[in-house]
Formats: sequence, C-alpha cells, structure tokens
Amino acid sequence: QVQLVESGGGLVQPGGSLKLSCAASGRLFSINAMVWYRQAPGKQRELFAAITSRGSTNYADSVKGRFTISRDNAKNTVYLQMNNLKPEDTAVYFCNANVILMGDYWGQGTQVTVSS
Repeated sequence: QVQLVESGGGLVQPGGSLKLSCAASGRLFSINAMVWYRQAPGKQRELFAAITSRGSTNYADSVKGRFTISRDNAKNTVYLQMNNLKPEDTAVYFCNANVILMGDYWGQGTQVTVSS
C-alpha cells in the first residue's frame, strides 16, 4: 500500500507565499508523474501543476509564473512553492502520484486560505 501525505497548508495574506510538500511512502518501486490538484468550494477539482520523473513540468495558466513544482525522487516527495498568492488560490490542495505498476494514489488534501 502506498500513502501520500501533504503538508504546508495554512492561512496567508494576499501576496504571500507558502510551500507545500507531498511525501509518498510504502512499498513502491518508483513514481512516474506527480501532480498537484486543487478544489475550491463549489468548483471542480482542477489540475494545475505536474512534473514527470525526469523533471519536465507543466502549469495551468492560472498559476504560471507564480507557482513552481519540483520533486526529490530519492525521497519520493513533490513540492509546490507558491508565491504572490491571491484570494482565488484558496482551495484544498491535493497531490496525486502515478506509481509504476500500482496506479494512482491521492493525498488527503491540505487547506490553503488566502485572505487579509
């Protein structure tokens, strides 16, 4: 069984920064893509940042230039550095990992609230 645990969420003022982490543990060989999603109240879950095992990244236009996704393959951990946060970034943030030969796994989510 594989578990993903997110951390780093919280309350921040507009223009502030937060860094999220998502660590995978359990009996796994390696991980393909690692992806960050978010879901705001009353909205669908949105994929906004992804990184391959080789480090190639993709971002939604809504976060491009403000968010940076990175990973440490040795630690099976993906990070999300969020800068210049806006109120519309308020959401529950989830990580997803595609584990080789095992499929997709989700974290439990961490709340990010951007408010003055």
